[in-house]
Amino acid sequence: MSRSRTERLVNLVICLLSTRRFLTAAQIAATVPGYEHDPDDAKDHEAFQRKFERDKAELRELGVPLETGTASAFDTEPGYRIARREYALPDIPLEPDEAAAVGIAARLWQHAGLAAAASSGLAKLRAAGVDVDPQATLGLEPMVTVDPAFAPLTAAARDRREVGFDYRVPDRDAPTRRRVQPWGVVCWRGRWYVVGHDLDREATRCFRLSRVVGAVRVTSQPGAYEPPAGVDLISHVARWSGPVERTGRATVLVAPGRAAGLRRWAVDSTSGPDGDRLVLPYADPEYLAGHLVGYGPDVRVLEPPEVREAVIQRLKEIATRHDELAVAGGAR
Repeated sequence: MSRSRTERLVNLVICLLSTRRFLTAAQIAATVPGYEHDPDDAKDHEAFQRKFERDKAELRELGVPLETGTASAFDTEPGYRIARREYALPDIPLEPDEAAAVGIAARLWQHAGLAAAASSGLAKLRAAGVDVDPQATLGLEPMVTVDPAFAPLTAAARDRREVGFDYRVPDRDAPTRRRVQPWGVVCWRGRWYVVGHDLDREATRCFRLSRVVGAVRVTSQPGAYEPPAGVDLISHVARWSGPVERTGRATVLVAPGRAAGLRRWAVDSTSGPDGDRLVLPYADPEYLAGHLVGYGPDVRVLEPPEVREAVIQRLKEIATRHDELAVAGGAR
């Protein structure tokens, strides 16, 4: 399925989830990006109808409960909406590692361009006099952000545009300038990487996004290069990063009977009156912190300070994000 069609289908689902009444094809065409056409042009309108019929069939095939009906007895043209009770998933209990995987996926939504399209579509619905349910798409809102370089690098890889950025490596004090033809951005072991052709070194290179300093600058027009056919980005990152050496040791206090995943990971465990002390091997304090916060109050870091500070920082970021969402929700 093409990217444009995927975006159109997602926008259509958001539109039909956000209304309490049936929307006609004309209202959908005026609201959902991708359906723009001239209704007075017979060929153009016929092309829209074929596209809309294909999209309806696709949604039904995917299991989306698309309903057909009329808003009142006086309406002659049928409308469409999504049955929210049938569409919504039941409560799904997640283990901490499963919740972490969902969190990684959720990071992409903030940078996928869906928020702007959804807001524009809902504004058009309201302007057309359609009763919009403001709570219908809350489940699509992201709770986590990614590295600032993520959006410009994914856009550059999509448009085949060369970029330049400053990059810091651990064994050097000052960042160095890199010029790259990005092939794509991938996640490997909890970190985001861009893979591409390094123009200065004339070789394939991987760069961790968290080490990009400052803004990513676009240095060419779209279509400036063509990535190798069938390139496996994950394999490049795996070869570049090598095996992870977990030489660090962190001691955490775990509530009795809790955090089974950490217990399997621990290299040492000691029971005490306040809980169980686990010794965990780690390579990256920030990565370990991201794993530990998923256990909530059941886990407390005792040492070392770098892991404890990383957990505190992660919790502060979550609290700040929660406050921002609360303020945004109260302003509606």
